[in-house]
Formats: sequence, C-alpha cells, structure tokens
Amino acid sequence: MSESSVFLSGHVVVLSGGVGGARMARGLARALGNPARLTVAVNTADDFVHLGFAVSPDLDTVLYTLAGIENPVEGWGRADETWSFMATLDRLGGETWFQLGDKDLALHVFRTQALAQGRTLSAVTAELCRRFDISVEILPMTDDRVTTVVETEEGPLAFQDYFVRRRCQPKIKGFRFIGSDDARPSARLIERLKDTALGAVVLGPSNPFVSIAPILAVPGVRAALEACPAPIVAVSPLVGGAAVKGPAAKMIAELGQTPSVGWVAEHYAGLIDGIVVDEADRAAAGAIRGPRVRVAKTVMRSDADRATLAAEVLGFALEIGS
Repeated sequence: MSESSVFLSGHVVVLSGGVGGARMARGLARALGNPARLTVAVNTADDFVHLGFAVSPDLDTVLYTLAGIENPVEGWGRADETWSFMATLDRLGGETWFQLGDKDLALHVFRTQALAQGRTLSAVTAELCRRFDISVEILPMTDDRVTTVVETEEGPLAFQDYFVRRRCQPKIKGFRFIGSDDARPSARLIERLKDTALGAVVLGPSNPFVSIAPILAVPGVRAALEACPAPIVAVSPLVGGAAVKGPAAKMIAELGQTPSVGWVAEHYAGLIDGIVVDEADRAAAGAIRGPRVRVAKTVMRSDADRATLAAEVLGFALEIGS
C-alpha cells in the first residue's frame, strides 16, 4: 500500500517504547501527511537518575527520531555524537557503564534543571518538542514516578542495571512496575483516547513486557483503550520468532513460552482489533485467532520502510473501522 492511498481521518495515537516504537512513530508522522495529527504516548518506567541527571531513555529516543537527529546505527542517542565527557569521567574513575554523549548530556541537564524548578515531565517534553521543531505531540505516560524492576534468578534488578549494565544476561522471572498503582495517567492521553474523532490507536513494535506493559499498568489507560471508539492495531515486535531489536524473544522464552506472532496476538487478546505481522510469519499468521491479521514488511531499515509500514497499518485500521 502506498502512502497516498491512506485516507484515515481523525487523530492517531501510538504507544511507544524503545527504538521500534520511535521508528513506527516517525513512519506514522510521514504517512499521515500532517504530523500534528499524531500523538505518541511514551513509556517512562525506564527513566532513572544517573550521575545526578534525570534520564528518560524512551522519551529521548522518540524526540531524537522525530527530529531526525538519532544515531542511525544504534537507533538511540544522537547522530554525530562526541564523547569528551565520558572519556574524562573514565579517566577520573567514574561510572561509565551507561554512556551519555556530550550532546545528549545537554538535554539531560536541561531536563534536570527544569524538573528541579517544579515543571512537570509533560511540560518539559512539550518544551523540548518546540526546541527541536517537532509538530508531533509527545506525551510521557505519566508525570509520576514509575520504575520497572526486573525479577531475575539473581534477584531484582532496576531496569537499566538489567538492560545496560548486565546486557540482559540474567534469566528473568517477571516484572514489577513500582509506583504504577498510584500513578496518574497523562490527562492529555486520556482525552485523546476518548475523542470520538480518534482514527486509530497503534501499539508500536515495542517490547510487550517493558515498553508497552508499563503504559498499560498506569491506572485508567487500559480502560480508556478498551472503551476508545477507534480500532486498535498492534505491530508485532517479533519476526520469525526473534526480536528485531532487544530482548523480547529471550524474555518470552525464559518465562516458559514460545516466541511467535501467535504469542503476541494472545498477549494482547481482548485489547487489540488487529495485528500486523511480517512476511516471514505469513504461515504462522493463519493460525492466529481473535484479532484480524495483516501481513506486511515490518522490518524498518529506512524512512521509506517506516512510511510504507505506517501506511499499511493506517490502511488496516481504516478497513477494521469500516
């Protein structure tokens, strides 16, 4: 399906975490034609304070990707980054397991100062969108503190300790989202989901456990999704039983299940109306029961790939809605 063939009306909301969600958001912004028609609700349970700075990895990945300044190889961090700060810190014997580039560090300083002045994370993110000339609406899932803890066979680990310091090596047993029970969802996100003119909701190809689940754990979000008037379409983060990026498949296997598009569909059962799976999973797609299924090229290696996939997703949502 070409971009020009999509005539989905109304606003679009995408739930995002990690590189896959950010790339999906960029494709949707292009396929919609008007980026202002897109809202990206971002996981903030990965946020943490490091070296005294407030770091929001998933928010920053979305910001950099939509601004077109992301690291094109890694998908996270800034393009053309320099590392003088980390090199100096290393010589001083400081902690360097979590890399902060010089340009990236400036954003963390800005955020840390703004939060210390009493501004909300939502307000700071909106200001960053203006500074980076981003028309897409980017919303933290909550302005309250929610923290992902990974339960492993070695004991509980803070998410960044598991993901970056330990490189996802410990075998997992489950997850906890500390603070989620008392968190308040983004008021703007709930408003968007209740809008009768909402065109579609997209669950990006993000890790179901540590990117999408924290958003759904914030009270009110799942209920708003279940009641929203628009079709909800998930894009599978698995291709041929493997994750395109990140530890999703490893996590599924360690929890005693088989990584597959069927697992993804079952995981989101009762929430989604449709699921988009890769061409490599065409045979497996026929066994999916419940949501409608669309087969497309889901691996996004270029802006053209992202826009083409986004057009497929929007066209699929249009078919479901009609």
